[in-house]
Amino acid sequence: MNDYQMGVIESRFADIIWENEPISTAELVKRSEVLLGWKKSTTYTVLKRLCEKGIFRNEHSTVTSRISKQDFYAHQSEKFVASTFHGSLPAFLAAFTARKDLTSEDIAALREMIAKYEED
Repeated sequence: MNDYQMGVIESRFADIIWENEPISTAELVKRSEVLLGWKKSTTYTVLKRLCEKGIFRNEHSTVTSRISKQDFYAHQSEKFVASTFHGSLPAFLAAFTARKDLTSEDIAALREMIAKYEED
């Protein structure tokens, strides 16, 4: 998989696309102006950069994703765990829960995920 990366502002822009795709470039320019305060040239510059990174495509003035939002953030999470916790999910969870208590809903969801994984 490509090493997709986005900064905070690019992520906000990407969310506009993911939430509205397929979206025309004209509509994307309008939404970017309202939501981000961007000019048309800024929208096209950032769009071009994200297309070059392989995250989106702009064909015939219609923007669509090449990777879903869920897949993008799953990939980012995997990279974080790999680089910060040597790929150890238990080490990540231990660090995460050291400062934040898990709710009963969190625990139930984790148990459900583990049970589903064990079935496969």
